[in-house]
Amino acid sequence: MAKLTKKQKEAHAKLDSSKSYDLAAASSLVKDITNVKFDASVDLAIRLGVDPRKANQMVRGVVTLPHGTGKDVKVLALVTPDKEADAKAAGADYVGLDEFLQKIKGGWTDVDVIITMPSVMGKLGPLGRILGPRGLMPNPKTGTVTMDVAKAVTDVKAGKIDFKVDKTGIVHAAIGKVSFDAKKIEENANELIQTIIKLKPTTAKGTYVKSVFMSSTMSPSIEVEVKTV
Repeated sequence: MAKLTKKQKEAHAKLDSSKSYDLAAASSLVKDITNVKFDASVDLAIRLGVDPRKANQMVRGVVTLPHGTGKDVKVLALVTPDKEADAKAAGADYVGLDEFLQKIKGGWTDVDVIITMPSVMGKLGPLGRILGPRGLMPNPKTGTVTMDVAKAVTDVKAGKIDFKVDKTGIVHAAIGKVSFDAKKIEENANELIQTIIKLKPTTAKGTYVKSVFMSSTMSPSIEVEVKTV
């Protein structure tokens, strides 16, 4: 087992791993146990009582975090010429079509979100093997395939994120930065959790939210008391 560094020992000393914390306490504690020199991301891992292998138990959705993610999200708008001005005005970092399709075909994926129009999706199909594994393929369910490109760009820039349960039944999502005050971390976390609760599949049996853990980049995980959320 690898030895803990001095900073890691200090972080573990502040955390009682045998107990769970309410959301407010966890949001404050995650700031206290983060010792990295950069503005670390705050993440939630929510284990659900679903079987993702069954289509009727897939949990997927979008949520707009009230205080944003704290991250400067790079947005590529793949649009026809008549929508370019709208996309640029809304704050898209890259706007165009064929030239960016060629760049992606060559392996370029230096963006966080791709927004496009229904009429363009046919051109994106052949790029699925590049975009899919990176989570960049636009999808109508997440609002990234739309005729209202400007609104989609604005929403993403404001803190709209999409999430999906993985094959082990866990939803992972970044919900802010440790530089946020604890109340903002708490409110962002609660918004995500409540959105997931509303998406409970009718076919899911037993306990739906099994566990919630909060952590930051390289910090220990804090167990959140499920009853408090």
